Amino acid sequence: MAFVLLILTVLLLEFFENFYVEDAEMNLLNQAESVYSLVESHEEDEISIETVNQLIAPSTRATIFFDEHQYWQNDVYEDYLEIDPSWFITHTDISRVLTHDEEIKEISSVPISNEDLIIVGIPTHDGSGAIYVYQSLNVVEETTEQTTNIILVAATIAIVLTTIFAFFLSTRITAPLIKMRKAASELARGEFHTKVPVLTYDEIGELANSFNLMRRQLNYHITALNQEKSQLSSILKSMADGVITVNKKLEVLIINPPAEQFLERLLYENNLQDEPLPEELKVYFNQVLENEEEHSTEIVVQGRSYVIVMTPLYDDSVVVGVVAIIRDMSDERQLDKLRKDFLANVSHELRTPISMMQGYSEAIVDDVAETKEDKQELAQIIYDESLRMGRLVNELLDLARMEAGHIQLNLEEVNIEDFISKITRKFSTVAHDQNILFETDVNLGLNNMNVDPDRIEQVLTNLIDNAFRHTGEGGIVQVNVADESDDIIIEIIDNGSGISKDDLPFIFERFYKSDKARTRNQSKKGTGLGLSIAKHIVEAHGGNIYAKSKYNEGTSFTFTIPK
Repeated sequence: MAFVLLILTVLLLEFFENFYVEDAEMNLLNQAESVYSLVESHEEDEISIETVNQLIAPSTRATIFFDEHQYWQNDVYEDYLEIDPSWFITHTDISRVLTHDEEIKEISSVPISNEDLIIVGIPTHDGSGAIYVYQSLNVVEETTEQTTNIILVAATIAIVLTTIFAFFLSTRITAPLIKMRKAASELARGEFHTKVPVLTYDEIGELANSFNLMRRQLNYHITALNQEKSQLSSILKSMADGVITVNKKLEVLIINPPAEQFLERLLYENNLQDEPLPEELKVYFNQVLENEEEHSTEIVVQGRSYVIVMTPLYDDSVVVGVVAIIRDMSDERQLDKLRKDFLANVSHELRTPISMMQGYSEAIVDDVAETKEDKQELAQIIYDESLRMGRLVNELLDLARMEAGHIQLNLEEVNIEDFISKITRKFSTVAHDQNILFETDVNLGLNNMNVDPDRIEQVLTNLIDNAFRHTGEGGIVQVNVADESDDIIIEIIDNGSGISKDDLPFIFERFYKSDKARTRNQSKKGTGLGLSIAKHIVEAHGGNIYAKSKYNEGTSFTFTIPK
């Protein structure tokens, strides 16, 4: 506004300056025509100075040339209008009135005083004379100065008022805009609860309403996105399978804890530390990106088997990355192996007694045994093998029920010392026959405990029997019972052949047998199910069982029963 007013002021000043000059020239021209009319209506001698002075303004002077040598001037009140008539004749532009009968309007300066004059000249009717009417330019400049002052004062007032009004308007406009700018900054920082006040109902108010609506929509969508992201993160973290998402540059975008553990094992196995992805996985991912097809593979890392299923990640039919699902199949592979081993072991264990029963029964049928004693011996062998096969079938049924969770405990309150003494007495004869020192040490702070006596007796019998079978003459078998914190600890120790470190981790599996050559009593062959059944019984009581052993030095089986 100030710039526009400045330009307008300059134009107005220029306009009024030209206007007053032109107005002065027209005024002088009118006065010259009036003098011309007076000259035409009177003779030269009849023209009076007073008449001419009445026709022209006091600040104006007239010079009349009847020819180049005869002239007449009216009276002058100011000396600065005193001009030599010869100047009109010698001045080129002004003398055109006399020489060319032209009407002139000129602004020129007097040689003596250097005063600027407005001069108007018209020729006479006969063309030999001229009438010059002129006045000082200062008269016009005084009028122009007054107008200039008025314009400058008006412009100053207008600029001040405009500035005040503009400041008021800008305050009303910029104040909400500043608040919206602050709100936008807070919005950029994630603060979606800042509301812009609506002070007016104009465009600024509509903008504030739109901003608040945008804030609410952003808050809603960001909250929804955060919830979806949180749900996705929770789902990924709770998944048992590993998930890895990479882009086309093979940069990891999403990964969950199982996948991180898999990568750590893979990097450790390949002796890599700083690489985010091993080269082996990069090859698979690049293959999926190039072929745009699903690909699966199975790799073994740190003794565990992993299946990796890789699928292209699309964005509007364009492949932008790869999603890999990593599943630990170690347990499944182990179950498959155990299933195959189970069938093989059952077949092996049943084949031996069946073959023996079939062979000895054929001998009886074919009347190979001649004497009664021979037939009785063959029948006894068949009977023993049938008992062994029956034990195997019963143990298999018990183990199947236990693994299915159908084991039932008939809990009773038993005296611990009497209970242990009852079991150990059954092995006193065996210890005497095999020349083995059999000791029992019961050190308890309580007398009774709630257990299933038949099941616990089965566990103790199995463990003590194993100890005798793997201990030679002159050996020692100990049964120690102690009270420790919340558990009753029962330990069966022998100094027999022991268990090798290769067999020790698998002794509680079904049908697993260590080297049979170490068994002292070859006449008593186990089924390989006793320790597995004992483990299920102890765990059903809420306890734990484990073994410690050194080859050719002895073995210690320990199990705990909660009080």
